[in-house]
Amino acid sequence: MKLPVIKHLTQFIEDNDRDYVVEAIEVLENLTEVPSLKDEELDVIGELISNMYGALEVDALVKSGVDRKEALNSFMSRVLGSIDK
Repeated sequence: MKLPVIKHLTQFIEDNDRDYVVEAIEVLENLTEVPSLKDEELDVIGELISNMYGALEVDALVKSGVDRKEALNSFMSRVLGSIDK
């Protein structure tokens, strides 16, 4: 996951609507079923999906009243903490 990408997507959600990101995730998840995709291509699609889900989580935190910067930092701390385990 990349914080700048999540930050950008969070801004996109704020400016537009989270439904766009949800629908983009659905499209990307459907693409992963193409049998001719190479591992590298699947990795890129997986990274995009992860960043989009991250942005949705950050957006939910912001909508619950958490400051945007704090929501981003909290989310990334949780991600990094789960990697360390």
